[in-house]
Amino acid sequence: MGEPTVRTRQLGGELRRAREESKLKIEEAAARLSWTPSKVSRIEKGILGVKPADLDALMDTVGVLDVAKREVLHSIARHGRQRGWWQTYRDIISPAYADLISLEDGAKSMRTYETTLIPGLLQTASYARATIDAIRMDSQPEDADALVAVRQARQSVLSRREPLELWAVIHEAALHPRVTTNPEMMREQLQSLLDRQRLPHVSIQVLPLDAPPHVGMSGAFAVLGFPETADLDVVLVESLTSALYVEDTAEVRRYGGAFERLRAAALPFDKSADLIARLKDSIQ
Repeated sequence: MGEPTVRTRQLGGELRRAREESKLKIEEAAARLSWTPSKVSRIEKGILGVKPADLDALMDTVGVLDVAKREVLHSIARHGRQRGWWQTYRDIISPAYADLISLEDGAKSMRTYETTLIPGLLQTASYARATIDAIRMDSQPEDADALVAVRQARQSVLSRREPLELWAVIHEAALHPRVTTNPEMMREQLQSLLDRQRLPHVSIQVLPLDAPPHVGMSGAFAVLGFPETADLDVVLVESLTSALYVEDTAEVRRYGGAFERLRAAALPFDKSADLIARLKDSIQ
């Protein structure tokens, strides 16, 4: 199956907790199922996918009897088995990036805070190309073209029948033009933000430069929410060379609280839109 995804790890963790609550050792659960202990262990670690019939048998064995809970776990398992359009680009995107795209595809909501960049789901193609060229210092031109295509394709979650509910708090520093040789690129990007914020499922706020010290000074992050249960929400924290997924429920809630503080500290929607418009009009 390859590297475990966030969703397969979540499924395995839920099954492991149920087994432990039932006071069953892996060997005992495996014996009741006529499986090897290795199979149970690999499912719990998210290394091995699980078919619907096997999942039902495992839930019966470890005592997951609640109908709603069983459907949640089946939903997670289906998502973990899903192969999406992004698999076409597996040669140029990292497993962590593929995981993010998969999570966005299955999420109901995303709350994101950005410090120096426009959020990926709101980037224009030209802005995406400029940032990809700057961040991926060793990219070949054809790879950069493909990565721009991926970033644009990700935005389909905002136009599907049940669109992702996106709430973005963007630090004002990310909105100031820094590519003086191509002012039109930033003007187009800021206009795109104004257009997107008119959508009923997209909320954009700006955290002004003169905001007092705030929790967002620790860096950017995104909280992805899922329709099954809030206990399975995930936080993404990215760096130059890696992506960290925070899955612990208590830690995810702390990030949710941090986003609420940032939302409260940011400008209201109308004043955020006014600031974006002023910055766009100021570009020479």
